[in-house]
Amino acid sequence: MIVGVPTEIKTHEYRVSMTPVGVDELVRRKHTVLVENNAGLGSGFTNDDYTRVGAKIIDSPKGIFDRADLIVKVKEPLARERTLMRPGQVMFTYCHFAADRELTEGVLKTGAVAIAYETITDRQGRLPLLTPMSEVAGKMSIQEGAKYLERPMSGRGILLGGVPGVEPGDVLIIGGGIVGTNAAKVAAGLGANVTIMDVNIDRLRYLDDVMPPNVHTLYSDRLALQARIRQVDLVVGAVLIPGARCPILVPRDWLSTMRPGAVIVDVGVDQGGCVETIHPTTHEQPTYIVDNIVHYGVTNMPGAVGRTSTLSLTNATLPFALRLADKGYKAAAAEDLGLAAGINIESGRVTNRAVADAFNLEYAPWSGAKS
Repeated sequence: MIVGVPTEIKTHEYRVSMTPVGVDELVRRKHTVLVENNAGLGSGFTNDDYTRVGAKIIDSPKGIFDRADLIVKVKEPLARERTLMRPGQVMFTYCHFAADRELTEGVLKTGAVAIAYETITDRQGRLPLLTPMSEVAGKMSIQEGAKYLERPMSGRGILLGGVPGVEPGDVLIIGGGIVGTNAAKVAAGLGANVTIMDVNIDRLRYLDDVMPPNVHTLYSDRLALQARIRQVDLVVGAVLIPGARCPILVPRDWLSTMRPGAVIVDVGVDQGGCVETIHPTTHEQPTYIVDNIVHYGVTNMPGAVGRTSTLSLTNATLPFALRLADKGYKAAAAEDLGLAAGINIESGRVTNRAVADAFNLEYAPWSGAKS
């Protein structure tokens, strides 16, 4: 099979979808790997690193898309990439369709097959390809939130860890999953007062057992969340419903009750976010202000730490990419229903129910699904 690795074109996206190790594995299995010129530089990999293990360097994205049967990417195909996609071609990447009608309809029109990292599951029902970037994004949410709490960034002028004689900052994390857990670890390490809210009692019990004393758990009902959000300096949205749009948990009218200059970092913005006033931003222009509250909505946070993120991501994605290349997507998915769960769009049909429901589109099981 011919596997293509294009350069990521999202603003300030420094990750690459395959390392030289991955190329080596594919080439040894007799596949052809096309890597776009300088695709790996943002993650510290040169063209020579790729050619030494058998990759062919291609000068343009068109050269990749025209020839490759399987395109392996990091982020969703942007408009100019969608014009290069073709019927039957397999796109393996993060998609986050449920938050973006234009993207969904654009990929449907290409006739390609879109396999989304974020909806692939393992035997325990976990999300193995979402987890690595959730870990990075969770940790970065505190790093970025702390920066934008600084007064020159329009924040409250709060040092999260405080100093002797001055109270530390207060952090609220909405969601106790992978993102929330990693955010809490970093915030606690800085010395902040941290509250994690979730609706899963068993998860709250677990977090209560493993977190340090400055992390507290609280059941997330509407009134408790409304009361707590008034008292904090930094809010991290860490809510996820696999494949679906995030529910709105923080309506706009709550912002006026928050501390002026507080910061919201909504990690779920890729899936629409849990804060009503959040919208996607970029590393170039990461924040905006609504009702005196700083909003951070960067959709590719891990892209800023390209080296770490690429290594973490490709450790998880490579086994799946190898199976797709070795067997083709239909045979690979038939053998692994967790991989089949990643097929969101197939040849002009929506094959993920949550995506179909998000836009009132017709849902059709993927072609290899058993009746």
